[in-house]
Amino acid sequence: MSKAFSFNISSAAAAELIRQSALSQTPGLMHIDLLADSSNEGWMHIQLSAGKNNGVPIARTDGITLFAPSNQINIFKGLKLHYYGDLSGGGFLISTPAGAKGCSCGAGFQMKVN
Repeated sequence: MSKAFSFNISSAAAAELIRQSALSQTPGLMHIDLLADSSNEGWMHIQLSAGKNNGVPIARTDGITLFAPSNQINIFKGLKLHYYGDLSGGGFLISTPAGAKGCSCGAGFQMKVN
């Protein structure tokens, strides 16, 4: 991971990633993936899982290293992962890349379909 790569993780997201990685017996290692929708409309949503999952590191902060598929790292550049929690639960949110449309759920975006 080069210093020029900028994927940011908020403090709340880092804390939740650490908690999930510890519960999954992969302390400090999590993987983020962008899953395409089945309707081929360009929507992509994040999926987080424990471990490296053959990914490359895209961010390290507060005791967590986040990995992603090498073919998706350009999409993650400049984005930020957030976490919110309230009485009804919680979830991860991701910022929207330039030129994309954000999903109302906050966990995805729609890339321009050419």
